[in-house]
Amino acid sequence: QVQLVESGGGLVQAGGSLRLSCAASGNIFSISTAGWYRQAPRKQREWVAGITSGGRTNYADSVKGRFTISRDNAKNTVYLQMNSLKPEDTAVYYCHAEPAGWQRDYWGQGTQVTVSS
Repeated sequence: QVQLVESGGGLVQAGGSLRLSCAASGNIFSISTAGWYRQAPRKQREWVAGITSGGRTNYADSVKGRFTISRDNAKNTVYLQMNSLKPEDTAVYYCHAEPAGWQRDYWGQGTQVTVSS
């Protein structure tokens, strides 16, 4: 059973930075499309950033130029570097992985990010 565990969330002032990590219990990121999602209070979960097994990255317009997703296959970990944080980035951030050919996906438990103004 694969598990994803996020870490790195916390409280930061606007303009600050945080790096989120998502560690997998198995070596799945090398064969997965992985991504970060977030859910703010009273809002639907939204996609933030994604990285394919080939290393191609994509970002939501709201975070483009400020967030960077990356992957370390040797550590079975995906990262989300978040710079120039804004209060509207406040949310619970979730890691997601969809291994190719497995016909299922995986979610982490979430990590809270709070940006104060």
